[in-house]
Amino acid sequence: MKTQPQIAVGIMTEKQIDVVQPGPHSTPTNPTFVLKNVLIGVNFHWERREDQEFEGSLEIVHNPDGTQTAINRIGVEDYLTSVITSEMNATASFEYLKAHSVISRSWVLRPIINKHVANKQSQGFINTDEKRIVWYERDAHVGFDVCADDHCQRYEGITRRDEHKEASVNVRKAIEETWGEVLVEATSDENNVEICDARFSKCCGGVSELFENAWANEHYDYLEPIRDASEGVLPDLTIEVNAQVWIRSTPKSFCNTHDATILKQVLNTYDQETTDFYRWEVVYTPAEIRALLQEKLGIDFGEIQALNPIKRGSSGRIYELEIVGSKKTMIIGKELEIRRALSKSHLYSSAFVVDRDEHGNFILTGAGWGHGVGFCQIGAAVMAAKGYDYKQILAHYFPNSKLQKLF
Repeated sequence: MKTQPQIAVGIMTEKQIDVVQPGPHSTPTNPTFVLKNVLIGVNFHWERREDQEFEGSLEIVHNPDGTQTAINRIGVEDYLTSVITSEMNATASFEYLKAHSVISRSWVLRPIINKHVANKQSQGFINTDEKRIVWYERDAHVGFDVCADDHCQRYEGITRRDEHKEASVNVRKAIEETWGEVLVEATSDENNVEICDARFSKCCGGVSELFENAWANEHYDYLEPIRDASEGVLPDLTIEVNAQVWIRSTPKSFCNTHDATILKQVLNTYDQETTDFYRWEVVYTPAEIRALLQEKLGIDFGEIQALNPIKRGSSGRIYELEIVGSKKTMIIGKELEIRRALSKSHLYSSAFVVDRDEHGNFILTGAGWGHGVGFCQIGAAVMAAKGYDYKQILAHYFPNSKLQKLF
C-alpha cells in the first residue's frame, strides 16, 4: 500500500454543527460522513451554503467562545482528489490535472515538511493614521493545517468528485501518476529539500506577480514574474504609464481566452458566473465608494476625490493605493486588502486603472482574477489544450524549480 502523510483540514466553525453518519456513499471499508450547511466562497460574490460529504475521520473541537469546529483528518493524496475537483471541473485535460496535483500537493506540504517556514507565514499588519497595510496567510488558522475554502485551497470532500464519476477517475489517475511529487527549489538536494510555495490564482491577466507584493516581504526565485505567452516581451508594469497601456489593452496571452470548452473544464458552475476576468470593468459613484470604505475599513473618508496608485507590482497589481477624501487621506494595501475594500465581496484583482466619467463616477478597468502569483489556472488549461505536458506547464509558471518525489 502506498504511504501518504496525514493532514488536518478545518471545514467549518459554527455554534452548532449538524453531522449525518454514515454518508450516502459510505461503505464498510470506506466510511463517510455529511456536514450540513457548509459555508463556501466566504465573502466572495458566489458565497453560499451546501451539504458536503467527506471521507477520513471527523473531529469536533469545542472552542472557548462556544462555537464548534469540524476538522477532517485525511491522507494528503486523498485530500487532493477533492481539491482538484473542487478548484476546477474534473473534466479538465489530463496534463492540467497532473500539473495542478503537483502544485496543490507542494503548497499544502511545504510547512509540514519544511517546518522552519511555518513561522514565516504570518499575517502582517501596519496600521497608522496615514497607512494601513495588511496581508493574510495560512497560519490565521489554529488547530488544523489548512481550511477548506479559497483562503487556502477549496476542499469540498467527495461532493464534487461524485458529480462527475467518470471524470473523477481521471483525477485519481493524475494523482496516482504524480503520487508524492512536489516542486522544489532548483538548488534543493535529497538532504536539503525546500518545497516551493506553489501559489495559484484563476487568471494572471498576462503577467504573473511577485510573492512579496501580495504577502510577506520575502522573495522566491521560482516566483519570478513571467509573461503568460509562448513569446512576447515582459513589460515593466511597475511603471505607471506602462501599466495604464497594458491594462487598457488585451494582449495575446495563454489566459486571454473565451473558449467555452476550456473554461468549462477549469471553472466549476459557480465560477462560471464570472464572465469577464482577463479584462473587466466596474463603476462606482463617489457615494458608493465612500460607503464601501466605511463598511470595510471602518473609516469615513468623506467625499472620495481620488484613488491613486502608489506602488504597482510586476503584473500591474496595485499593492499600495492612496485614497483621497475630503475628511481623510490614507494609503492601503496589500492587494487583497485593496480588493476587499473596493467591493462588496472581493474585486477581481488589484490590477486596475481609474477614470472619472462626466457624472463624477469612478470607472475601474482591471486585469486578471486573483493575486496573480505563480500558477495561472486558466492560462495553464490553455497550455494543456495546446499540447504542453505538465512538466512544461510547471516549468513555465515556476522558473528556477524542479520536480522531486518525496514519498
